[in-house]
Amino acid sequence: MKKILIMFSVLLVTGCSITQTVKPVEGIQRGTKLCVIENPDVRKNFINIYRELLQGKGLEVSMLPPQAKKGDCEWTSTYSANWNWDLAMYMRYAKISIYHDDWLHGEALYDSTSGSGNFGKFIDAEKKIGEMVDQLFPSL
Repeated sequence: MKKILIMFSVLLVTGCSITQTVKPVEGIQRGTKLCVIENPDVRKNFINIYRELLQGKGLEVSMLPPQAKKGDCEWTSTYSANWNWDLAMYMRYAKISIYHDDWLHGEALYDSTSGSGNFGKFIDAEKKIGEMVDQLFPSL
């Protein structure tokens, strides 16, 4: 019985993880034009916050339609995010990718999809997006 309780505890703890990884962007400077490919599947508020944060970093933001290609601009960004309901609505997943000449140059990922029992998943989405942008562009 004791072994069963230990195994259950280990499964419970490992099944409640939230991950965040960032590969910072290097070589981008203030005034650089960054084209953001619009994702219609993501809440409109996400892109509004993201665009403001990028402009606050001194980047010139140009919005591209969803059918645009990553190589349409020298610097391009894609994003995805989704929300879930569990006692309250929360941002469950967010990913921001930065491409330079169609090559992945930096990426920020927030993932609480395995954090079902973790109350840390109830974050302020705006602050989390800001944190991701700050970590993506540490030199700006």
